[in-house]
Amino acid sequence: MADMLSILSANYKTVGLQTPSNTPYKAVDPAAYQGTWTGVYANGKKFAVTVTNVTGFRAQVKYDSAGTVKYQQVLIKDNTFRVGDTKFKLSKSGTSAEIKNVVTDPVTQSTYLDTATAKRTA
Repeated sequence: MADMLSILSANYKTVGLQTPSNTPYKAVDPAAYQGTWTGVYANGKKFAVTVTNVTGFRAQVKYDSAGTVKYQQVLIKDNTFRVGDTKFKLSKSGTSAEIKNVVTDPVTQSTYLDTATAKRTA
């Protein structure tokens, strides 16, 4: 048990603790987020993020990419939200979004980050 605690302690010292954001949740403009945002990752895999029912700082989101479909209610804070392992960040201009998706290789179990730009199509 002591070995496990020392491993966890060393990891926290190495990685550092993430401090939570101190900014409060604020109502967002529904028109800025609602719609379907599409793009293509560097490996050619297409994706679509559909945002609906934006009320205050909450929204319903569907993420669809290469057979993976996730539905989730999200909280929007600092122009970002997460759907599973995927992060959506609206650009300052509001015309595009940065999508970051953590992917785990099923064979090696290693992870990598897919990053792409999405544009609203509908």
